[in-house]
Amino acid sequence: MTRTAATERLVLSHFTLDRNHPLDDRVRAAGAAGFDGIGLFAGQYRQLLDDGWSAARLHDLLDDAGVSIMEAEALSGWGARHPSDDYLEFESFLWEMVEEFAVPYVQAIGPVDIGADGSFDEAAVRFGQLCDRAAERGAMIGLEFLPFTNIVDAADALTVVEAAGRANGGVCVDIWHHVRGANDLDLVRGIPTELIAGVQMSDGPTAPASGDYKDDCLRHRVPPGEGTFDVDGFVTTLLAMGVDRPWDLEVCNDGAWGRPAAEHVTACADGMRRVLERCLATRPEHPTEGFRS
Repeated sequence: MTRTAATERLVLSHFTLDRNHPLDDRVRAAGAAGFDGIGLFAGQYRQLLDDGWSAARLHDLLDDAGVSIMEAEALSGWGARHPSDDYLEFESFLWEMVEEFAVPYVQAIGPVDIGADGSFDEAAVRFGQLCDRAAERGAMIGLEFLPFTNIVDAADALTVVEAAGRANGGVCVDIWHHVRGANDLDLVRGIPTELIAGVQMSDGPTAPASGDYKDDCLRHRVPPGEGTFDVDGFVTTLLAMGVDRPWDLEVCNDGAWGRPAAEHVTACADGMRRVLERCLATRPEHPTEGFRS
């Protein structure tokens, strides 16, 4: 694929494979499938160092595969009034990873502590502080809305991001949480283009396969085009908004984890490319010539 814009670049989210999937196999599968980068859960990187890996070994592995670490996962305790010692230690370690590998993007999620009046003002202050810490490392923070937290939808995330007012802070829009949550493209369109920091892609069945939302989203996602979500409508909307971010494939599926990683990783990349081919073909200003899979 000729990569002329961020919107034609693919990132393999860490959780598309099992959390503890061997990193060497993860990186090689991503490179073979044509991904530009991977996401890396800081917890796995810490375990690798404990197991005797070095940063130099990982640099070599990434270089050999032709990929980079394009996102760091995931900060989930920043929104507390009094973050735990465990969270503070995790965040500190994540910044070490960001600095070592020049990671440009960090994922943040709720829940967050809110004010007595039910407003997100307190959370916005803490999100701004988080963005400031990221800015010291040259990184952007994407706040992902999750229906099982109190950052429920795109409007909630945007409220926090806009109140924080940091140039390196934005909203992460994940199609799964969009469809299974508000499922309202107007909420996505309501996000200023420059405040969309990340895009996560998958597909799935319209009806949940599990009554537990979190369990369902961690087990039953499929590659774009293999489910019944309106993936093309979602992608076309983002393209029409002028969003210029890589497509982060987060396709958590425990059934796929039992197969060779390369099969699932390649299916995710190929599915996303087919979606992009269709969506870009409808835009005269984005001809598909030169966009090869």
